[in-house]
Formats: sequence, structure tokens, C-alpha cells
Amino acid sequence: MTHHGDPYEKAVAERVNGILKTDFRLNRVFITFDEAARAVEQRVRNYNHLRPYRSCGYLTPTAAHASTEPFQKHWKPNVYKTAQPPASTDAA
Repeated sequence: MTHHGDPYEKAVAERVNGILKTDFRLNRVFITFDEAARAVEQRVRNYNHLRPYRSCGYLTPTAAHASTEPFQKHWKPNVYKTAQPPASTDAA
């Protein structure tokens, strides 16, 4: 699901999927594929144009992408910790 193999991208994608399923009521069975496609298109449009998000400075995603102002980050930076070798337990 990630574009560059970054595990943080998957978390963002899963968060968006969860919002669409729960907040926009896509977590249900549709009768036809066309009904599902129309519902997804409408919900994604609503997601992008109607709902403000804290991580976007309380703007909608569309307004945030159109903005030229810098955003204050509300999420943690991508920091990868390197594994440390275990401490030696040799008794001398």
C-alpha cells in the first residue's frame, strides 16, 4: 500500500480508510459495484472538501493543498531507531 516502502505511509492510508469507513459510512455492503463506486466518489469528495482536519490546521485537505502558508506539524517526524547490540553479560 505504500509508494516508497515507507511504513508511515501505510499508517496514513489506513487512517484515511478508517475515516471513510466509519465517519462516511462506507463500512457496509453495496448491492451493485456502481452503487459502491458512486458512494466512494461522493465520500472522497466530502472528505476532501467538507471536513476540516487538525493536522491540516483545521482546514479541509483541498484548502490545505491550495494554501501557500507553512503548516505547524501535529504529528511525529519519521525517525527510525537503529538496533543497538545487546550489552555484554560476561563476568570476568
